[in-house]
Amino acid sequence: MSKTSVTNSIRMHRFMANEMTQQELADRVGVSRQTIVAIEKAKYSPTLELAFKISRVFEKPLDEVFQYEP
Repeated sequence: MSKTSVTNSIRMHRFMANEMTQQELADRVGVSRQTIVAIEKAKYSPTLELAFKISRVFEKPLDEVFQYEP
């Protein structure tokens, strides 16, 4: 069975959003900073709901923030 992964560009979008901190993003979407760290490092795939919340913070489409690579 092949491995699948979800990658993201959260770090770049945080930088482009006036260098938003991981804590600021976490506060806006209702998770811990550690959760944002894990998602950014692709150690954890967010729920669909959380992925939508994150993309809305940056006012970007979901597929611009998250990428699925089979």
